[in-house]
Amino acid sequence: MTGLLRQGHFLGPKLRGIRKRNGLTLDELSARCVQLDARNAPSVSYLSMIETGKRVPSADMLELLARVFGKDHRWFLDENPQINSVEDGAAGRATAQAPGLPLEPAFLFSREMLQNALPELLTQTGTTGPQFARLLIRVWQETRQNDFPDIERAAESVGRREMPIPLARLMEIAKSLGVAICWFDEERRKPGRAPLRARFEAPGTVFINNMLRRLEERLKYDLAYFIGHKILHNGDGVIPPRFTAGRNDEEPVAGVGPAVDSRDVLLAWRDFECGVFAGALLCPRIPFRQFLAREAHQISGHTALGVTAAAFMRRMTAVSPYRHWHYFDGYPPGFMQTVYRGNGIPLPWGNMSLVPDPCPRWAVFRLLNPVTDAHGAPSRSALAPSSQISIMRDGSQTKLYCCHSLVAKDSTATTHVLSVGVDMAPALTAQGFNADETIGQIAAACHRGRGDAMIPPPARQQLRTVSHVLNIAWIAEALVRPACVICPRSKSCPREKPCASHR
Repeated sequence: MTGLLRQGHFLGPKLRGIRKRNGLTLDELSARCVQLDARNAPSVSYLSMIETGKRVPSADMLELLARVFGKDHRWFLDENPQINSVEDGAAGRATAQAPGLPLEPAFLFSREMLQNALPELLTQTGTTGPQFARLLIRVWQETRQNDFPDIERAAESVGRREMPIPLARLMEIAKSLGVAICWFDEERRKPGRAPLRARFEAPGTVFINNMLRRLEERLKYDLAYFIGHKILHNGDGVIPPRFTAGRNDEEPVAGVGPAVDSRDVLLAWRDFECGVFAGALLCPRIPFRQFLAREAHQISGHTALGVTAAAFMRRMTAVSPYRHWHYFDGYPPGFMQTVYRGNGIPLPWGNMSLVPDPCPRWAVFRLLNPVTDAHGAPSRSALAPSSQISIMRDGSQTKLYCCHSLVAKDSTATTHVLSVGVDMAPALTAQGFNADETIGQIAAACHRGRGDAMIPPPARQQLRTVSHVLNIAWIAEALVRPACVICPRSKSCPREKPCASHR
């Protein structure tokens, strides 16, 4: 037993991995063991404790488990460190979860150890508690792929699926809920601090900046956001205020170690829920999906609905029957205020810290840092909305993405870039095409073109078919432009002449 204890740190995840790869439940594994050796066969609960690292099997029990899977018992011990990750999601369901080492052994990843290690991790990375809380919620959101039916039902019950919903109607809803609206002038603020747009005061008062009177799309979103707080949380006032642009007031304070407390998590969670509610109220699922079908997912349709392009894009990723989306909202020089990676696309730039080597071929960064003329002014073409087909080498795989990006202005006229995109491989496979072969053709053409190339005719025709089936017009629009090689980081640039030399 002592030998197993010292050599079985990863026994649990190995057992769980091989069991799931063979399609066995814990009940079935227990039954198989009974068939081979009823005396030493483990119960279902004991198998569960082995997998979670709470128990170490005896030598006889380990030998029995090894016999079930046709393995030598040493395969489960530390001398064989390979652990293959196993996806727990439904078959065919995309996930943004990155493969990696399971959080085992249990004594290293216990609750107590993580609680002690997290403050040190946040201190060393310069991450604040609120930033880390939002990161956790974003990962959870991506794992769920924006599927939150309870919040959608709450929004539809009050909005009655009206779309477009006018500002006057939102005012009526607020009034019916006992929410009063008070206006204030923009307060003087410290340099570098974002202006306050709106805030909620319990039990039912919304204070809104007068500057939003001339920005109806943003006013509607903030009002819908706080209506969501009143409905979902009974207007208890535990909700963050609405700021504009960038990091707001969350920069780490010198000499103060960052930490995550319950209030950070609560405020981040409330902000997320109310944001989902606002999107569902302004763009209810069924009418909005029908609208996207009529408009072929053209982003310009946001004006007809009276919502911002950002709200339109975010909501698109939630209601589309195609699940493999990503969305970025980037501020110069490269801070990602909003990130969603339902298709698992590698994150080009963190939303907790700046990365010094982004790939300048990403559409979002190309628009954030446009090519300028002799007078230092960006050309119109450099700032025009554009669609882009991109090839990315991610580990041993080559990925194919299509995105549509545009330059926008927030409520303070600060320039930022919105980008929404899809992973093309699942769509190609769904149409019976060989996705690897098609992506390989495009990648080979880009390699011959030293990073950029027109898509070969056979692949172009397949992507045109996918554009038609998905009813996403900007995929077809991207086919008239060269495909582009992009990288998770510019230091891994595969081009003959790295992009960094052009920056």
